[in-house]
Amino acid sequence: MILTTHYMEEAEQLADDVAIIDAGRVIAQGSPEELCRGGAENTLRFTGRPGLDVGSLLKALPADCTAAELTPGAYRVVGKVDPQLLATVTSWCAQNGVMPDRIAVERHTLEDVFLELTGKELRS
Repeated sequence: MILTTHYMEEAEQLADDVAIIDAGRVIAQGSPEELCRGGAENTLRFTGRPGLDVGSLLKALPADCTAAELTPGAYRVVGKVDPQLLATVTSWCAQNGVMPDRIAVERHTLEDVFLELTGKELRS
């Protein structure tokens, strides 16, 4: 069955294979999971009190990870985000008396992929 839609959320939920078409050409094709892999999926964000010791957090993280306080109290960890990394960050928070207000693992959606590939807004 072929479904054409401008609703990326619908395509992400229903499709086994997606083709992103721009100006009449297929510019990307694959399963929603394949197309969404990469980018923000390697990002974990949390909020807490401003001025946490990011150097200490970096020492607790795997060597291929980075961590930064983007704005006061808003932290970003970039690396292979998996259950172990999440456990490491929450363990570091517990050891340092930090109660995160929010923890979020980010991932790309098909809409993110479409916008990155085409530079165009979705039409309603």
